[in-house]
Amino acid sequence: MRPDLGAVREELARLARNRKTRKVVFTKQTPCDWQPTSVVNPKLGGYFSEPGAWEYIAELLEGGHEIQQVVLTNPPGECAYVMNVDLGTDQPRLYIKLQLKAGNIFCRSFHYSYQ
Repeated sequence: MRPDLGAVREELARLARNRKTRKVVFTKQTPCDWQPTSVVNPKLGGYFSEPGAWEYIAELLEGGHEIQQVVLTNPPGECAYVMNVDLGTDQPRLYIKLQLKAGNIFCRSFHYSYQ
């Protein structure tokens, strides 16, 4: 059964706005590539801060940015949601991968995409 991506987008945005529910955790079982301070924020011209990255994620989701469900290999079989963002600059696209788990949002990826 396919999830209602509109409802997922709303839940992700709500959780991204709450400091208590947003997580960045790296383990061998749940690898993470969280690099907001190496990505230029197109609105400000400087690099993202960690809170600024979460704010940007929430804004994208609330603005209806497309998300795609993917099945993870680590941990196997779990799902996550991906956004590929055109920053409107000469920078590469921004790759964001988010996971919902136990009432929290986990940012698994926030970095330039070189694909």
